[in-house]
Amino acid sequence: MSTVLGYRAFGAADVQEYFDRPGPVPGPAEVLVRVAAAGVNPLDHLLRSGHVPDLNGHLPFPQVIGMEAAGTVLAAGGDVTGLQVGDRVTGFALTGAGTYAETTLLLGESTARIPDTLPWTWAATIPVAGTTALDVLDQLDLPKGASLLVNGIGGGVGIAVAQLARDRGLAVTGTGSAAKRELAAKHGAAFVDYTAGNVADQLGRFDAVVDTVGGESLRRVAPLAKKLIAVGDPSVTELGGVFVQRRLDRAGLERVAELMAGGRLDPHITGTYPLARAQEALALVESRHASGKLVISI
Repeated sequence: MSTVLGYRAFGAADVQEYFDRPGPVPGPAEVLVRVAAAGVNPLDHLLRSGHVPDLNGHLPFPQVIGMEAAGTVLAAGGDVTGLQVGDRVTGFALTGAGTYAETTLLLGESTARIPDTLPWTWAATIPVAGTTALDVLDQLDLPKGASLLVNGIGGGVGIAVAQLARDRGLAVTGTGSAAKRELAAKHGAAFVDYTAGNVADQLGRFDAVVDTVGGESLRRVAPLAKKLIAVGDPSVTELGGVFVQRRLDRAGLERVAELMAGGRLDPHITGTYPLARAQEALALVESRHASGKLVISI
């Protein structure tokens, strides 16, 4: 038995509870890991709330919270290649299996080994924020010197996009609340405070816009560039933009791990919580007041 944080029905934070579950058994294409750290993401509370039924509406309860983790391989299914018991890895969990847990199941093809020098907490941020940023920039394929606006630069995905864009020679500007100004400047991005008035009125044109916020904020920045890509709001297609195409493969995880190990990408972890306080971390992300990335250390 191992302790997890999950829910037995969709709803707000009050449906969350800790409970024990039997140790999971990996299927042929799955990997059982002892979780060392788990990333905290907006998708975690969206799944719990039942707002993404295509992903977990068909799954039985109880479901466990969390989509990304780093840990040690305990067992691997017969169809899994390239991974062995004892390997340090990062990867995506099976939806519903969760990562706010002592042990969990990861998808074999979406799990990768990590360098021994990479901290567990950093590795736990690779699957969602790290590879999303990579997919966004690969999809945009902007030339060196192009201008990029990151709408919502202060979150985990936004700050990763800013760093990887700078690494590719792009000129980056970010939007956020006043509290995010220092973070943007640290990573070489110009900054616009969205609390100081309409963002569009403060900005010129860009070669591309990456939106991490969605909703009305997305609609305000949409006219600022011919290329528009969103990571959380599929309605971007109604504005002439595209939704990020996620690859979720081992190669992407390995690329991001190399960037981190090489000092070219810092996940900017602003809070690390034990499993017993995981609800605090998720509440902060759900409030949209979190800066950078939050991680649960198991």
